[in-house]
Amino acid sequence: MEEIITFLTNVLHNNNRKWFHEHKREYQNAQAKFNAIAEQIIDGVAQFDPDMQGLTLKDCTYRFYRDTRFSSDKRPYKTHFGVFVCKGGKKSMLSGYYFQVQPRESEDYFSGNMLCTGMYMPYPETLKSVREEILYNGEPLQKAINKAKGFTLDTHGALKRVPNGYPKDHPYAEYLKQRDYLLVKEVDDKHLYSPKLVEWVLEEFKKTKDFCQFLNSVEC
Repeated sequence: MEEIITFLTNVLHNNNRKWFHEHKREYQNAQAKFNAIAEQIIDGVAQFDPDMQGLTLKDCTYRFYRDTRFSSDKRPYKTHFGVFVCKGGKKSMLSGYYFQVQPRESEDYFSGNMLCTGMYMPYPETLKSVREEILYNGEPLQKAINKAKGFTLDTHGALKRVPNGYPKDHPYAEYLKQRDYLLVKEVDDKHLYSPKLVEWVLEEFKKTKDFCQFLNSVEC
């Protein structure tokens, strides 16, 4: 993991094509090491969550090169590696399990080393279906969140008020305000640099299985 973090830190401070071209071998080595970890996580998640069976590395990982065509941020490269073990693959927009490594000094949204389970920016129809399920059957979601010890529900993107059409005094009103449904947990250095990192990641993700499956069980 030291080689991965060192490379990403160097990219953070030298995010330009000239530097990257001169250090392409370092990128290839770091990416290969992360891919080996990612494959273990993909296989491990599939063992406890049958929705995730049959996924490949390509289904769950992302290009390191940023698409800057429509962005004001013209940095050509990402400063993190991530693997998203998601039902239907990363493009499905469904719920899954995400592991990320990134230099702590990065100021990107969701920066640093982290675990995250859930769905980010779901399609409007999916978001509506989740809210409808919470409206009539929110207790399983509450139990799933309680079961995910050490994880926190991310509320950064939540609405300030309960959306129109939903009762303001609903017992799970705070969950109706969510626009993303994500449980997050920081990965500290003790675990990040441990030879048992993958084992720990999988044990932590198991705590969030009910949360993930609740979201994926909702019919749109």
